[in-house]
Amino acid sequence: MKKLLMATAATALMSAGAASAEDIKLGIVLGFTGPIESLTPSMANGAEQAIAEVSASGLLLGGSTVSAVRADSTCIDAAAATAAAERLVTAEGVKAIMGADCSGVTGAILANVAVPNGIVMISPSATSPGLSTAEDNGLFFRTAPSDARQGVVMTEVLMEHGYKNVAVTYTNNDYGKGLADSFQAAFEAAGGTVTINAAHEDGKADYSAEVGALASAGGDILVVAGYVDQGGSGVVRAALDSGAFDTFHFPDGMISAKLEENFGSEIDGSSGQHPGTDSPGNAKFNELVGDAYDATSPFTPESYDAAALIMLAMQAAGSSDSNVFKDKVMEVANAPGEVIYPGELAKGLQILADGGDIDYVGATAVELIGPGESAGNYREIIVEGGKITTAKYR
Repeated sequence: MKKLLMATAATALMSAGAASAEDIKLGIVLGFTGPIESLTPSMANGAEQAIAEVSASGLLLGGSTVSAVRADSTCIDAAAATAAAERLVTAEGVKAIMGADCSGVTGAILANVAVPNGIVMISPSATSPGLSTAEDNGLFFRTAPSDARQGVVMTEVLMEHGYKNVAVTYTNNDYGKGLADSFQAAFEAAGGTVTINAAHEDGKADYSAEVGALASAGGDILVVAGYVDQGGSGVVRAALDSGAFDTFHFPDGMISAKLEENFGSEIDGSSGQHPGTDSPGNAKFNELVGDAYDATSPFTPESYDAAALIMLAMQAAGSSDSNVFKDKVMEVANAPGEVIYPGELAKGLQILADGGDIDYVGATAVELIGPGESAGNYREIIVEGGKITTAKYR
């Protein structure tokens, strides 16, 4: 529960802010190349929109400006991601990182860069359950829910659609295995049968062998816990071409405009889910973005919220030092306090400068629980007429 700042503390905060105006750099570490490269441009745009909003307000820490510095995580190459993040910290002097994106590289950056250098990371999309217990010195947060939650939601969707026997293929990394295992546990606990739970490797030209094994095991639908710009789409194409499966269920890593482009009406009737909400904040975010970029693309609202939380926590702490403001992230993210939506970051900054409390609800109905991760809301989708459409929100 938040504690109200006393008047003397508020005065000290404003004085400290006035004396510490600076050019604050925030790192944006996303897979601009690699298996989710079709998702990351909108994610980066979301984060940079929050950064521009705060910088233009002139209210952060006595008039500090904020600028974004991008780096490529590749999504899959831990060494390259670590080197990119290290450059941001040592050469660019970033104060915090919005990212990373994929779970494996996020864990590598956390262990090898963020913790040793005392840098806050807020990921909009790293969903591996293993990150919930990672050693982080209180520096790591995420605005996307753990896949422990997604496995349950996926079970609910498939059961409601009448599927009791499913085959599962997953990309062979922390994200894919964590999600596949979480789903299998939830699905079987609900009375379903997973006929096969098999890994696939990204980067292959032919997935006929993998699809053959999946088809032999049987199943009324194929769950593809992969990447839309990589092996996940390869598996779907092989399944369609061979006639092994014609209906699929897609978790978050498979859902983007690229899915429509790759398969169109060939996958009509397929379903899926990704983090999302129909909250008032999401509507405000869509209005704020307009047609500048795709505000509905997976993890784009979460990216806006991740960047916003970093800067609001700085204001609450009166410092851009990660080791100081890390203790304020949970406070600004949760009740009590005045609700803050997208487009209202200046309002939030002013309330904090005046010694008040905020409850940053943002674009994704932000509520951080446990080890600093999202409680979780999901958008359920169905493919109709070759287009991804919203079925409902959960």
